[in-house]
Formats: sequence, structure tokens, C-alpha cells
Amino acid sequence: MCLATVYKTVKDTEEVVLKNVSKIYVEGSSVRLIDIMGAEVTVEGSISFVDLANSIVKLNCPAA
Repeated sequence: MCLATVYKTVKDTEEVVLKNVSKIYVEGSSVRLIDIMGAEVTVEGSISFVDLANSIVKLNCPAA
């Protein structure tokens, strides 16, 4: 099973959004993440980087 940890970058700060992500949906200007337990998080931003070998996804998010 391939699960990812999703990080978001706002200005030059990177933080974990959600771990064990099994599904990612890009919906306009937002990204919806769902983990293996069904927890769901929606983040404004876009995917900037995906490393499937190391299970990493990075998002660029606008400054709040």
C-alpha cells in the first residue's frame, strides 16, 4: 500500500497537513486529502511536488 505524508508550504514555512493519505483530489484551487481512516482535510493551494518512492506530497498554499 502506498500512503503519503502531505506537507504544506506557506511563505517559507513547511508543516505536516495529514499523514497516511490514501486519496488526493484536486478541486479547482483546493486540494482534498483523505487518510486511511477516512479523515478528510481540504487545503487551499496546489500540488507542487510528489515523490511516490518516499511517500511525500508537497502543497503550495497562499499566505493567510
